[in-house]
Amino acid sequence: MRVVVAGSSGLIGTALVAQLREAGHEVLRLVRRAPAAPDERGWDPPSGTIDEGTLAGVDAVVNLGGVGIADRPWSGARKQAIRDSRVVPTDVLASAVARAEVPALVSGSAVGYYGDTGDEEIDESAPSGRGFLADVCRDWEAATAPAVDAGARVVTLRTGLVLSPSGGLLQIMKPVWKTFLGGRIGDGTQYMPWVSLDDEVGAIRFAVENDAVRGPVNVTGPTPVTNATFTAQLAEAVGRPAPLVIPAFVVSTVLGDMGREMLLSGQRAVPTALLDAGFQFRHHSLPDALAAAVGS
Repeated sequence: MRVVVAGSSGLIGTALVAQLREAGHEVLRLVRRAPAAPDERGWDPPSGTIDEGTLAGVDAVVNLGGVGIADRPWSGARKQAIRDSRVVPTDVLASAVARAEVPALVSGSAVGYYGDTGDEEIDESAPSGRGFLADVCRDWEAATAPAVDAGARVVTLRTGLVLSPSGGLLQIMKPVWKTFLGGRIGDGTQYMPWVSLDDEVGAIRFAVENDAVRGPVNVTGPTPVTNATFTAQLAEAVGRPAPLVIPAFVVSTVLGDMGREMLLSGQRAVPTALLDAGFQFRHHSLPDALAAAVGS
């Protein structure tokens, strides 16, 4: 297959490009600068432009990327950047997919789509929830409409918390735990829908290669856990106790909306669509995923 990947320089995109190529696919990477390699093509989402001919003969487009949502507090400007960096590029790519009659668009989203769902187990049939992230995810997924309307097979990847040895959530958490400063957040009952980087990338490749996969897909491990359980199992994985409890009011006061939505809320999301389609997870349990991601 000939696959175009936007967001190829990030944690997930880098691993995805490598795996697609290992599987024998031809990959073109969209870059927001002058192309400097044979596999690069230029695009500029704010102006709505993509280098001429980029999507000719392409079998699928993968749309990843967007500014970080947990690397700084959510000021008004940051919220706008979070939204615009996802919705605008998606609309540009979906419109280009429609014009070029590309058969498939596999596009990013997140489990934040569901808002805070408490301890209710949810799959892809659950409605969208409330909150900033839910609003962003709704708009993000809606931006794929031009491709949907053109008859393309569109998959929206409702990704959970990606566990990787080289970035993401554990890049922040592992050093804290190793210095004995780890601990439960609030009452610890909020669910954390984790997924290993191997399974995240494997699921995206699966969505690219399988025509039966379409619509929303929860890209999460099969066994989501509460924050209290995640804390205990991460502490065990790094060989350090996690005695602290970070009160909810501290999180809310210091981090505002970001803390309330990302640390005090959660989703007990399960990957029903992937399992029904026959996807085989490499890491079925959190201890397995942590063992692969934490290392030494």
